[in-house]
Order: sequence, then C-alpha cells, then structure tokens
Amino acid sequence: MTKSKILIVEDDAILAKVIYEELSEADFEVFQAYDGEEGLKMANEKHPDLILLDILLPKKNGFEVLEILKRTPETKMIPVTLLTMLGSDDEIKKGFELGAGDYIVKSQHALPEIIEKVRGYFSQESHPQGDQAVVGESDIPQPNIP
Repeated sequence: MTKSKILIVEDDAILAKVIYEELSEADFEVFQAYDGEEGLKMANEKHPDLILLDILLPKKNGFEVLEILKRTPETKMIPVTLLTMLGSDDEIKKGFELGAGDYIVKSQHALPEIIEKVRGYFSQESHPQGDQAVVGESDIPQPNIP
C-alpha cells in the first residue's frame, strides 16, 4: 500500500518542521514548501493527496495559490485545507469560495488536534470536501458544497 502524500505550504520553518515530523511519524509521505510559488511547483510535481496551505506566505499568498490550484486542470481536484492564523468571517468565506475543503485557525487548535484531523481525513472511505470546517467558532456559517 502506498503512503498518502501531503504537501505542507508554510513559511514558519519551526511549525512546518513539527507538522512534517508528526505527519511523517503517522506514516504519511510529506513534502514541504516555504512560499506560495514553491508550493505551486511542488503541487504540480508531487501530486499530493492533500495540501495544508497557509495564507500568509511570501511570493504568492495562500489565497492566490488556492485560486491557481483550483483553476489548473492538473491540480484542481487536490483537496486543500487552509491552515492559518487568519480567522475572520470574510477570510473564511473567501477560502471556501476559492475552493478550500477545510479551514483551520492555528491559534484555536493544538498541533495534536490538527494532526488528528488530517489522520481522520484519510481514514474516511471517501474524502469529503468542505463538509465541516474547523475554525473554532461554532457560529460561523458553513458552506454548502456538494
């Protein structure tokens, strides 16, 4: 059985390393990019099964990266989870409108919760896209994505 591939696009080197190590230990094949341009390049080269994408990135921000990923035939079907410090209603709404399947606000979730969420995603028979967002705010409206 082949390992599921995850691309982490995160400019915080320490956080990226910790997530990388945790996911590697959980038996995923993990790739890292530290800016938006590198993230797009790796997404096209590695064809990951999931992308964890920060929004505040050098070169191209996460919203730009997400928009490009979702309009490119080779990458449009790759699920993207936004993993960011930005948590306003407008930012969350924009993330879903651009095609994110999930939105996780880093400051509202401990690393083990984030790792468990990724594990849970891959343990499901079919990977839902946008069924529920983990934003830490129960009153934020969830999108209806079929």
